[in-house]
Amino acid sequence: MRVKRDRLIYVILILMGLVSLLSLAFAGVAGMMYKQEMDEVVEVMSQNEQMEEQMLSLTQENLLTEDEVDVLLAQKETDVQTSMKEKMKELVISKDGGPLTMLRYFFPENLIFYDEGNYEFIAISNVLKKHTLVSENFKTQESGEIIYEQNGTVLSHKGIDVSKYQGKIDWKAVKEDDVEYAFIRLGLRGYGSGEIVLDDYYAQNMQGAANAGVATGVYFFTQAITEEEAKEEADFVIEQLKGYEIGCPVVFDVEMITNGNGRANTLSKEERTNICLTFCETIKEAGYIPMIYGNIKCFTKMLDMEKLENYEKWYAFYDQYMYFPYEVSVWQYTESGSVKGIEGKVDMNISFRLWQ
Repeated sequence: MRVKRDRLIYVILILMGLVSLLSLAFAGVAGMMYKQEMDEVVEVMSQNEQMEEQMLSLTQENLLTEDEVDVLLAQKETDVQTSMKEKMKELVISKDGGPLTMLRYFFPENLIFYDEGNYEFIAISNVLKKHTLVSENFKTQESGEIIYEQNGTVLSHKGIDVSKYQGKIDWKAVKEDDVEYAFIRLGLRGYGSGEIVLDDYYAQNMQGAANAGVATGVYFFTQAITEEEAKEEADFVIEQLKGYEIGCPVVFDVEMITNGNGRANTLSKEERTNICLTFCETIKEAGYIPMIYGNIKCFTKMLDMEKLENYEKWYAFYDQYMYFPYEVSVWQYTESGSVKGIEGKVDMNISFRLWQ
């Protein structure tokens, strides 16, 4: 009888673990992804409680034979598996669903993304600072713009980033469309030639934004492969900033070239991190606020974020939710936005602070 009783307790633990896992999945990704329907959580927790009461009652009364235990275990495992499969199916085939949506839902302890033919599972750090943003406070407007509000008050700030690809901009119209700030591309280093180039519209955009009262920051697309080149890029940026009032950060764009053989593509995490440190420290010493721009791959695989913790981050992730647990100052949520004064598409951002 003791063996049967011990086996039943073991069965209970297995079932409780399976149902708890399902409950965790239904609960979503700890506020990082999107709001889950609470009735799902309540239903699963109710099932959990009922199963526990049933199991404990049967255990105390010694009413189950070993064969009955086997049948009950099989039934409950099937029920849990069916529920999980239904949820997986829903996440894959629903609007905006897919394999990534499903994986992110069931693995909230990881940051998951698809890269070079593989799904990457990156454990969420317990060391890096986490943001305190609440997922329910992100609201998508009819225009497609995203805001962050709390108790009816909008706390986020609307911004754009532009380069020569936006052409001539009517900055007065941009300002009238409630754009508070713009990150203007100052320049880049060629991914093949290695030459530093000033953006064709840099001066025009800086002057136009200033005249319209739009706060400005700048960004530089790096292809530095040594710390010396990073210092060269920072010095170039500082020189080009002379004569302009910069109210927002100076940004180091560390994206990898995806449609070509970028000269910086083969850098190690340590090398790229040291390059970032060199650029940011040089910018900081010149009296500006350094910031690092990147996507989920940059901030998980390409950089040692613990060493870069003290610098502000600008995160690029194109969706209706901000899938990222760490502190960021700016979220770039689409590359297909539109604002008055700009023909065609433009990158849209919200920041969670202002710098002036």
